[in-house]
Amino acid sequence: MEETTLNSEILTKLGERFGEKVTGVSEPYGLLTFVTTKDVIVNVLSYLKTDLKFNFLTDITAVHYPEKEHGIAVVYHLNNMVERLRIRVKVFISEQNPTIPTATTIWKGANWMERETYDLFGVKFEGHPDLRRILNMDDLGVHPMLKQYPLEDPNRVDKKDEFFGR
Repeated sequence: MEETTLNSEILTKLGERFGEKVTGVSEPYGLLTFVTTKDVIVNVLSYLKTDLKFNFLTDITAVHYPEKEHGIAVVYHLNNMVERLRIRVKVFISEQNPTIPTATTIWKGANWMERETYDLFGVKFEGHPDLRRILNMDDLGVHPMLKQYPLEDPNRVDKKDEFFGR
């Protein structure tokens, strides 16, 4: 069966089950992508795993949008190995209160992915069995992937144009 046909069938099933909780549908490069809300994310992921056979969790990560009101997008990548399909699920959460339910109740492998996302972006996964830093020092007071700091130190002297004849 053709990939776009399968994607439309998946969308139909998701729409029947979750209605207006599935929005922002797109297919960049054939990768079915949609947005849902944090109040139904566990149900959506469970449905994708059990009913639609997306049983392999490839990745959980986040994207920081400092200029937008939603602030942070938590992104899940899933695979259906039988149909050879991939899907991306996004949930937008507030930067001021970056919490979302854990997916460790569905996939045990979500444990370390959620810890990494917490460490780098500050997303708190509610119900996670051991949410603590995994890459950075425990006493580090920031989350390094948040776009809260200038990219370069304005006081660096080695970047001044006059030193390069410009």
